[in-house]
Amino acid sequence: MLYYVTLGTNDLATAKRFYTPTLATLGITDLAPDSDEGCYGPHGGEAQLYVGPPYDQNPATRGNGSMVALTAPNRQAVQAFHAAALAHGGTDEGAPGLRPYAPNFYACYVRDPDGNKLSVVCTKPE
Repeated sequence: MLYYVTLGTNDLATAKRFYTPTLATLGITDLAPDSDEGCYGPHGGEAQLYVGPPYDQNPATRGNGSMVALTAPNRQAVQAFHAAALAHGGTDEGAPGLRPYAPNFYACYVRDPDGNKLSVVCTKPE
């Protein structure tokens, strides 16, 4: 259903220092590292997550109640994402663990340096 998601930032350099190593834990790379935005997707694929300053040039703001959830291939990737997010300027919104939303719903929750909320989810059994 979704083609891509864009998240706003007020500091692109800081955002890239967060997103590039954090998303790498999921096999996601910056497909255009010299661009004026982060263009993240699978190596050799299309960008599915963009991070950059708002097009209208007003300050970026986080959405209250908004969250982007990404898929992880396994629970270890959820744990690695969470650890990388915290190591690169993110804040904890929920440590990796099972949640009651669905069978095997193993997830973590973080905020990026701009306050955007992210989740990473694996629904495969261990």
